[in-house]
Amino acid sequence: MLRTHTCGELNISHLGQTVTLCGWVQKSRDLGGTTFIDVRDRYGLTQLIFNTDTDATLREKSRGLGREFVIKVTGDVIERASKNTKIPTGEIEIAVTDIEVLNAAKLPPFLIEDETDGGEELRAKYRYLDLRRNPIRNNLVLRHKMAQEVRKYLDELDFIEVETPVLIKSTPEGARDFVVPSRMNAGEFYALPQSPQTFKQLLMVSGFDRYFQIVKCFRDEDLRADRQPEFTQIDCELSFVSQEDILNIFEGLTRHLFKTVKGIDLVELPRMLYSDAMRLYGSDKPDLRFGMEFVELNDIVKGKGFSIFDNAELVVGINAKGCAGYTRKQVDELTEWLKRPQIGVTGMIYCRYNEDGTLKSSVDKFYNEDELTNWAAAFNAEKGDLMLILAGGADKVRKQLNELRLEMGNRLGLRDKNTFAPLWVVDFPLLEWDEESGRYHAMHHPFTSPKPEDIAMLDTEPGAVRANAYDLVINGTEIGGGSIRIHDRGLQSLMFKHLGFSPEEAQKQFGFLMDAFEYGAPPHGGIAFGFDRLASIFAGLDSIRDVIAFPKNNSGRDVMIDSPSTIAEAQMTELKIKTTV
Repeated sequence: MLRTHTCGELNISHLGQTVTLCGWVQKSRDLGGTTFIDVRDRYGLTQLIFNTDTDATLREKSRGLGREFVIKVTGDVIERASKNTKIPTGEIEIAVTDIEVLNAAKLPPFLIEDETDGGEELRAKYRYLDLRRNPIRNNLVLRHKMAQEVRKYLDELDFIEVETPVLIKSTPEGARDFVVPSRMNAGEFYALPQSPQTFKQLLMVSGFDRYFQIVKCFRDEDLRADRQPEFTQIDCELSFVSQEDILNIFEGLTRHLFKTVKGIDLVELPRMLYSDAMRLYGSDKPDLRFGMEFVELNDIVKGKGFSIFDNAELVVGINAKGCAGYTRKQVDELTEWLKRPQIGVTGMIYCRYNEDGTLKSSVDKFYNEDELTNWAAAFNAEKGDLMLILAGGADKVRKQLNELRLEMGNRLGLRDKNTFAPLWVVDFPLLEWDEESGRYHAMHHPFTSPKPEDIAMLDTEPGAVRANAYDLVINGTEIGGGSIRIHDRGLQSLMFKHLGFSPEEAQKQFGFLMDAFEYGAPPHGGIAFGFDRLASIFAGLDSIRDVIAFPKNNSGRDVMIDSPSTIAEAQMTELKIKTTV
């Protein structure tokens, strides 16, 4: 080893020792007869001191060092006169006796410090430099610890880690596939897996009753803060289990991670029906760090001559505690925020419960004080509260009110990143109607089992059939999802029929799985956690990018290596791909 210690290791107990350190120059301070240099590696930072009055060679070498030069220094550990209690090495410094420049460096395009002057695009282009910064490096260390604890927990429960193929078959369901042309099979393509779903089910048929994998997956979809074209799942499948078994085992994993990585003891995770989540929060991933449950008002506001309420399928609102003091300007600004195209609200009704006990609404022309008192009672409002109300089609207005609820949570400081509110959402619909294609699609995927008692409704009320499906939600983010799977060929064929597959199409796409079901497939189910999302929650980040070593930007590009890119004409010819002008 070129070094005897790391730059974060030395302390007062090492006084008098001669040591060798290697690292990058963080900064340099020339005070005339003495030069101080901070040297950094991934373990920490140590201050070096050069007595340049007595050693001309050291003076010359120390003054020639720039930021990010890679150096090797030897010297004696001495006590610092001016101690720095903010770092572990802050009581000592190294009196340098020898220095070697291992590699010079250009001036970096941004400051490699915790608070940097580099913009997001610039730091993405020089990601290898950005990774030297403590916040980014600490995120990856956190991710590493989480992966280790996942493996430890699952190994103790007899799960086996099995790698599944990356070059697989394209399927029409779900998100858009990334496809890979096959040189040896002209005109045919592999797909990169959106999930190892069918392979892990086949492992259950094979008798591997407890499987897991921390696995890369790929989806060619529009990107957001919590999406990347390639992402990582903690993918798991079990045989001979019920939904209750899976919830208990993976609630255990969640609590284990919070305890071992964050030092937080979680209480038992609550469970919420999908129907209740939509009714009370307008979302299947409710943020339970704060209240503001939806209050439905149809029974008390209709029939008073206010056409917006009278003609609405649903009138629903939230109570913003302590916000009655909002000015008209603030309320108007909030209304304009809701009118943005991505939310699409046409207007908002409000009612103040003033500190003097009076009630004042934006529709006083239609509702008297007694009627507004009924509003306040429905909202369980108190003096100082502000009631915010939307009206329209039920599904649409619930989604809009969910956006308003989350925004009010932000504005009131109720969405603390250091507070965690996990829950299970259960009993999802099996199918959802898609207006564009004019048919039902699987809400989770085509292999999800319906509730046994609902199977008969597949022919009569397919939209009412519930799935044996469940999601883990933390702070308003879907962290994991899974289901009990279909393990019978007949039921799987019926499911494909209701999804619009002909028998021939189902056999072509998934015949290998249905054939396997005829050779003794056990009852089984599983779950997949979004590892990037979970790590970002633990790190207190809004985006998953900074828990990924080399992420893509919002256009799906890696600006560091300039990918995707064109390929040579010879490669196109070899793959038998025709170019179009």
